[in-house]
Amino acid sequence: MGSTTDIHKGAVIRHQNNLYVVTSCQFVNPGKGSAFTKTKLKSISSDKGMEITYKSGESVDTVQVERQNMQFLYKNGGFYSFMNQDNYETADVNEDIIGEDGKYLKEGLQIIALMNDGSVVAIELPKKVQYTIKTAPPAVKGDTAGGNVTKVAIMDNDLEVNVPIFIKEGEEILVNTETGEYGGRVGTN
Repeated sequence: MGSTTDIHKGAVIRHQNNLYVVTSCQFVNPGKGSAFTKTKLKSISSDKGMEITYKSGESVDTVQVERQNMQFLYKNGGFYSFMNQDNYETADVNEDIIGEDGKYLKEGLQIIALMNDGSVVAIELPKKVQYTIKTAPPAVKGDTAGGNVTKVAIMDNDLEVNVPIFIKEGEEILVNTETGEYGGRVGTN
């Protein structure tokens, strides 16, 4: 048994005898009343999702998961293929398990797979991932008149990110995988 302090994205909890992966959680401390944690859960055995609010300090049935270093290889249909970095075995993971994190995957990316009973139940991405700008519209004189101006650039894995107006095609940038925002140029951070 754990408590609400053990809840984080990727954690596996048991609720009503079913296993769920925490897809998002938010700690809320209102001015009046006691603090609580709002969670979004996804069932491991089905596509069902639910939201649960836990009171601060409440007991939560957390399930231990094994963490494996894996490398993303490719996407084939509705599955993502990963290679275990320890034994070089491959694992195909349904896109429903990967969810929104799939847009950040690119060939060769190192991730941490959360395993339960030999199956991948969730992945943890690095906080920042390096991408090459595939296409970015050129800056036009006068664009900066409004101050902090951005444009949409397309990365080498087709991810779209708002970047500062001065970023050009072919540049290497970092993208924050928690927010999807521009994280700076590579080598200048």
